[in-house]
Amino acid sequence: MAFEVWLMFSAAAFLNVVSPGPAIILAISNGVSWGYKSVLAAALGNIMGIFILSSISMLGLGLVLKTSALLFTILKVLGACYLVYLGIKKFRSKDTFFVESEEEQAASVKINYFAKFKEAFMIAMTNPKAILFFVAFFPMFLDTSLAAFPQFMIMTLTFMALSFISLASFGYLAKSVRHWFKNVSLVKIFHRVTGGIFIGFGVALLQVKN
Repeated sequence: MAFEVWLMFSAAAFLNVVSPGPAIILAISNGVSWGYKSVLAAALGNIMGIFILSSISMLGLGLVLKTSALLFTILKVLGACYLVYLGIKKFRSKDTFFVESEEEQAASVKINYFAKFKEAFMIAMTNPKAILFFVAFFPMFLDTSLAAFPQFMIMTLTFMALSFISLASFGYLAKSVRHWFKNVSLVKIFHRVTGGIFIGFGVALLQVKN
């Protein structure tokens, strides 16, 4: 892959990964609620999902999803249900996080980092739009005179790195303002707003057509 093509791909990928979506909202929620380690755990779950989705598209299975209305609908409904489930869970959350530091929180609450990883992984894996994105987006930058596999790997690793940096950055910014949430009412409002956003994403996903 030519360096100029890689730069164009990176610029386009960057615009995609910084666009608001469920993964970014989750990073913000984790940053405020549970601290930076939770953000990083979820970011790793997200890029693991990205790697698998890219592999699926590379193997040609993404085209099966693109041409199968039934398979697309099943995955879409599963993804929407999971987002709505997360939204309801966060909307009803009674967790409080108005503490001075992550160390204090870690001492008082046992944080399940694998659960944070799994949440982000499931959000990535149950989003049919992501697979269709890879199927449509990656081939635009392929040089047909070169082997496809190395180019796919370069693009996948680049996309993963940019996604991780984006989520880590949003999460860090969110963690930086967690001291604002020392009022129980503000904590409840935060949970309800993030929960409502996840539910909104779930409903929006149901409207997507193949």
